[in-house]
Amino acid sequence: MNAADKNKAGRLVVGVDVGGTFTDLFVLDEAEGTARIVKVPSTRGEEARGFMDGVRRVADSAAGIATIVHGTTVGTNALLERKVARTGILTTRGFRDVLEMRRRDRPQTWGLRGSFVPVVPRHLRREVDERVLADGSIHTPVDLEQVRTQARALLDEGCEAICVFFINTYANPENERRAVAAVRALWPNAHVTAASEVLPEIREFERCSTATLNAALQPVVGDYLARLEGDLRDQGFGGELLVVQSNGGVMSRATAGELPVRTALSGPAAGVIACAEIARAAGFPNAITGDMGGTSFDVSLIANGEAALAAQTAIEFGMVIRSPMIQIETIGAGGGSIASVDASGMLQVGPESAGSVPGPACYGRGNMRPTVTDANVLLGRIAADRPLGGGLLAALDADKARQAIEAHVARPLGLEVHAAAEAILTVANARMAGAIRLVSIERGHDPRRFAYMPFGGGGALHVCAMMREVGVATGIVPRYPGVTSALGCVIADMRHDAVQTLNQALDALDVDALRRRVMELAQGCQQRLDSAGVRFDAVREVIALDMLYAGQTHTLPVVLADADALTREAIRQAFEAAYAAAFGRVLDGIPVRGMNLRYARIGVRPKFDLGVLAPEGLGNAESLGTQRVFHEGRWHEATRYARLGLPVGTRIAGPAILEQADTTVWLEPGFGAEVDGFGNLVVRAA
Repeated sequence: MNAADKNKAGRLVVGVDVGGTFTDLFVLDEAEGTARIVKVPSTRGEEARGFMDGVRRVADSAAGIATIVHGTTVGTNALLERKVARTGILTTRGFRDVLEMRRRDRPQTWGLRGSFVPVVPRHLRREVDERVLADGSIHTPVDLEQVRTQARALLDEGCEAICVFFINTYANPENERRAVAAVRALWPNAHVTAASEVLPEIREFERCSTATLNAALQPVVGDYLARLEGDLRDQGFGGELLVVQSNGGVMSRATAGELPVRTALSGPAAGVIACAEIARAAGFPNAITGDMGGTSFDVSLIANGEAALAAQTAIEFGMVIRSPMIQIETIGAGGGSIASVDASGMLQVGPESAGSVPGPACYGRGNMRPTVTDANVLLGRIAADRPLGGGLLAALDADKARQAIEAHVARPLGLEVHAAAEAILTVANARMAGAIRLVSIERGHDPRRFAYMPFGGGGALHVCAMMREVGVATGIVPRYPGVTSALGCVIADMRHDAVQTLNQALDALDVDALRRRVMELAQGCQQRLDSAGVRFDAVREVIALDMLYAGQTHTLPVVLADADALTREAIRQAFEAAYAAAFGRVLDGIPVRGMNLRYARIGVRPKFDLGVLAPEGLGNAESLGTQRVFHEGRWHEATRYARLGLPVGTRIAGPAILEQADTTVWLEPGFGAEVDGFGNLVVRAA
């Protein structure tokens, strides 16, 4: 696109979140200061097609879009389903089984059974002669002829991607760099991963696992993004395509293709970022988020306006990714979670899900087992005669929901069918409340000091129940709960993280050398930001050290001041303050060690006023009539409202049902809600 065309182009910024059922788009018109949402059915296995369907509904031409920010589940789904590229590993002789040995953990900690199948089978893990010692000295130079021979053998085995993983490369990557250069010279594509480039950090299994998964995802995610970018260009798109990372930041399409492992769980992460921004604007810097979709319930905690980051996560048992990620706890308690009575006569909900295909029984697509959504339909909380998801289904079949609950729950438990449906919701709510306690109480936070923010298609149906179960005083239902992750794509800043192992005693730490390392990491991260071609309002940095007392195993992240202010005493004070906050005391007289230097460079993208989400005009809420809802053992007449038409300041008393295209809000008796200046629904006990 030439300069003249760019000047004619619109100022649309589009966030796209591809879910299992819907592809959600949040569209911000920067010129007009307006926002709208678009939902289209997802095309499982052909995610790009659903993506492009949504883009066509956004604008007559993709030339009118300035920026597209994409939260993708392609990488996560590929790992969960083991549909990754055939991958080989080149490693140090004697270390081919690091990936399989893991941490000698078990799928079930207290169980005697369990199995683990590594992503790369043993015959595709090849050894070569080389050795770097823990102090960084090269004991054995790499044999490049062996490297070439084994790489060709892996090509003959049909490998599409390769990971080069040598021992102790966090201390000195020279052998690995030489081997990677030799492999890239003969490898037929760009899918060559160097473990020291992905994660130059101590601990062999975590580095091997992260780098291997990155290699296995490169063809999958990279090809998907390349096809998507090509389709967009064919439609006239001349702007920037950005991709959400699991740390809540965004990166360029090129970086995502190179480091696809950082896209794992990016969709839920974008939702948490949006919630943090919405909660801050609404005056609630502390919030607990609950994303209830079709299959899962994802919970995260926001303290002082910031989402908590974890150093690593496991996609499933043994598939560890060590990269900064927003801390999200997931349980199988979505709208499609299946309810059943087990052999002991106990009612269970999840983790098995009907998903989007065939979906809950009320979808009428062949599933005969009851789900959480079926219970909500039978109890009147979701109106069966109104379209679902903006028109995905014209109506729901309440009779099929009744039949499924009657056959699989009511009769086995000897309950009336509505009591059985309410029991399903009681169990589901208890499981979700347990996940909320896990991220709050078990991490030292009092949930009563937090607001609860539900999002996703099903979260708002359970907002009052979660407030009752956990003791939260305030609930905040965003303006568009079902597209919150897409909104987060638009809000998220660009971010790049880097890490370098130090493994030094604090008393012996060379502070000048530390400052130089910080500057080197800053330059590398800044190059990543510059390559994206995105305008930033500001650039900020986060410097941290993973620290511990001598003799300990687990580190504590300690955020430091800027590099110029780094001194041993300042580092010690920061560590002791962080340690006391986490454990209530410090350990006087025990030496302190700095294990890893962590650095994040953040390009702050232009923000928009969340007030554009607020409804226009003032006045009284107009009722759409009433609806019978079964709650706590009896029927209630709940007032119905079109939620998006409620003016700012509107107050609603429960029982009430507030409907919109992307979700339904169920306001229980004894609760009230008010529309705030950002269009949020602020819920409190009456």
